[in-house]
Amino acid sequence: MVARKLLVQHRDSQFDLDYDTEDGIEVLKFQLFSLTSIPPDEQQIIGGEDMVIAEDSDLDAVTGMLRLVSISGEGGSNTVSIEGDGDEGLNTVAIENDNSLVQSDEELARMLQAEEDALFYQQFQASDNGRAFEQRIRPYVTQVLMYEDRVRQEAARRTVPMDELEEKALVSLAKEGNFKPSKVEQDHAFLLQLLLWFKRSFRWVNSPPCDYCTGGTEFYGMGVALPAEIQFQGAVSVQRTTRFPRYNDPLKLVETRRGRCGEWANCFTLYCRAFGYESRLVLDFTDHLWTECYSSYLGRWMHLDPCEGIYDNPLLYEKGWGKKLNYVIAVSKDGVYDVTKRYTRKWHEVLTRRNITTESIASNVLSEITKGCRRGFASKELSLLNDRDKTELETLERDLHSLDDTSIQLPGRQSGAKEWRKSRLELGANENDSLGCFSCPLRKCVDEHISRIYNAFYPLVSQFVDNGLTKSRLVEVLELLKKLLLDLSKISFRARRLLSTSDSYASKLFTHEMLPPLSDLLAALSLKVELQSDERLSVCLADDPVKTSIALPVTLDHLDDIVDNLKNCTDFPKQSLTLPLLKLNRISSGLVCASGEELPFGIATSAFDGIRNSKWEEPNGAKGCWITYETTDGKMHNLEAYELMSANDAPERDPMNWVLEGTNDGGLTWYILDEQTSQTFEHRFQRKVFKVESVEHPSNAFRFRFLSVRDVEAASRLQLGSIDLYEKPS
Repeated sequence: MVARKLLVQHRDSQFDLDYDTEDGIEVLKFQLFSLTSIPPDEQQIIGGEDMVIAEDSDLDAVTGMLRLVSISGEGGSNTVSIEGDGDEGLNTVAIENDNSLVQSDEELARMLQAEEDALFYQQFQASDNGRAFEQRIRPYVTQVLMYEDRVRQEAARRTVPMDELEEKALVSLAKEGNFKPSKVEQDHAFLLQLLLWFKRSFRWVNSPPCDYCTGGTEFYGMGVALPAEIQFQGAVSVQRTTRFPRYNDPLKLVETRRGRCGEWANCFTLYCRAFGYESRLVLDFTDHLWTECYSSYLGRWMHLDPCEGIYDNPLLYEKGWGKKLNYVIAVSKDGVYDVTKRYTRKWHEVLTRRNITTESIASNVLSEITKGCRRGFASKELSLLNDRDKTELETLERDLHSLDDTSIQLPGRQSGAKEWRKSRLELGANENDSLGCFSCPLRKCVDEHISRIYNAFYPLVSQFVDNGLTKSRLVEVLELLKKLLLDLSKISFRARRLLSTSDSYASKLFTHEMLPPLSDLLAALSLKVELQSDERLSVCLADDPVKTSIALPVTLDHLDDIVDNLKNCTDFPKQSLTLPLLKLNRISSGLVCASGEELPFGIATSAFDGIRNSKWEEPNGAKGCWITYETTDGKMHNLEAYELMSANDAPERDPMNWVLEGTNDGGLTWYILDEQTSQTFEHRFQRKVFKVESVEHPSNAFRFRFLSVRDVEAASRLQLGSIDLYEKPS
């Protein structure tokens, strides 16, 4: 045993850290993680001669000269130098952040030389005439002007459930703790919800169903467009006896809501303009289209692919699909822009494929088209556009040689039949077919409302127990309450109100005895009961409507759980005031970190949001992963039990073996609280409660180490519907 003292310098903070070399490398990593938030699995401990130190190495033997190399979630590197000078000596650990994100000088020099070579050979391979290049772009310059037509915009807006999307946008912000977002934040969140809604509502067409038997069809050839099809600029693919018009007018696409990437991007860009977003239709010369919108929240143009439902991941095509890009041109009413550099980190390779014309001619063609688009613009508007163009060009050049974010796992193409994608070589190398992250940031759980709701059921259930009422009567009341909340959820989120009548189910629910506990329960949902002048009761909003929007799905799911548990309860009322029926003393508002997560919906905090239709997904967690929960302000808790819920699908991804650990010293020491093997969830959304039988260990952080899923041969990922931690009552 050798005691060491470290002085850890990280950013502007300084910490003292004591460690025992006998504890090994793993403990040292967790100690550094607790101080710096750099996850252990991202750390590399380097010894003399740049050799990586294994987990089972003798820390005492190598502690004389160590270096910790870690890549953060933003792609920056953190370097820790540890110099030891004796058993009791003081070591200094300096963590320096390098956020330049550029390639090494040697690698950068090679790439720049390759670019020069490609430009040299382009002179001999490319045409000196920019006509072919211009002809590829010109039709889209006319196309995007349709998006400015007020009739088309109004037709698009009428099809959008605006109240629903606005509510979802505000809820998404509230789940990050932002209950009072700015207009810019709201607009950004609404745009993302618009993208996800469009992805659900528009239909991809591999081959249209037969007009006569509704069976499959095979491509036969191109046909002559009918007058009604020509009206909306339709070209026709003939599928045996079934016509498949490929409409270019987005007004018709708003009606048909089907097509391939051209129709998807064309129609979605109209929707973006209909809601006032500055938008571009993006043309990839290797046969794909998508959209860009200017995000005032991000202060830059943002990539949005409606076919894939993916946003702000411009390397999706090169890194995920494996595309060999050449020209990527953005077209808007204000001009045309070569944005290829946004979508590649292999510019020197892309240049070798840009052989339609030379770079200078291509630039001149785009400049002339843009001048034509801006003819008649006011000088102030031109000045603003020119400034933005300059900023964008500088950003494209600056980011061109930045390092890939290796923590992000980009999927292959998802839209279209698999054989078609395979023939286009767009399946990519990601077998998970999902957007994943190997480096989760530390996320705050905004879940106090869940604990309030769980606790608010206690007065209601205990009243039944105290008054000797039957289980069937309690189930009846809970089902009436569920009906009430379902009806409220169908009303516009800013105007939720229900009036009771003498013969309504609400009057049966709000009896004299039930009114007090039900009022307390509704208060946990930011609802209240009011007596109207005509003696009728109404249930309406009591506070911020977004708080009710967050609370309603939690309560509805919890009601289902309580009713199911009551029906299976063999000893009512004795078992009615404990787990699993009542979930008291739930720990909330902690910080969560995990070994990996799926973006944007399968993030780590989804395991703590109290609703069934979300889940935490670890893309590579089938054979081992972890998730940690750090309590608010370091508060200590004695854990009484915890509850896990299976997710909505894929039982092979359910956890089967795991260990739950706790710590009270910042991760220096972890002790086992519970260990489970060969656990099986028999059905979806099944909740299982596990009592913590170990000796009391007050802890301010907990760690689940999931060792394997139910079927490691059939699944590469782990998924979990929810995790709830319950402390012992004080």
